[in-house]
Amino acid sequence: MATGKTILIVDDDVELSDGLRVVLEKLGYRVLQARDGQQGKQMVYQHRPDLMILDMMMPRMGGYPVLEHFKGKTDAPPVIMITANEGSRHKAYAEYLGVVDYIRKPFAMERLLEAVHRALGDGAPKAAPPPQ
Repeated sequence: MATGKTILIVDDDVELSDGLRVVLEKLGYRVLQARDGQQGKQMVYQHRPDLMILDMMMPRMGGYPVLEHFKGKTDAPPVIMITANEGSRHKAYAEYLGVVDYIRKPFAMERLLEAVHRALGDGAPKAAPPPQ
């Protein structure tokens, strides 16, 4: 199990965020949630998560300003960006800003879990628990 590691999900889509939280908690992660980039930035400083899953498009502050804020900071967590945007320029910019993975919505849960395990160095991906 992945106990002891904290993941911050920053996404305004409540259903998606809650669904990810349930799956990740069942795998033993501690999960925090923020609804916009501004709140996400504050939570990074307050809780020092091991990983951030960050949506690109959100009200108040989207994912890019968050990435720009943390670029080059050694204490920033690794970031997996999730987005419904299809543009390759967006992906290139996110990679320039340091994301460890860029996943387009909709995505298979297995794809996200592989990215999480790679980013956290947890070894082989664990299977997603069955829905209840």
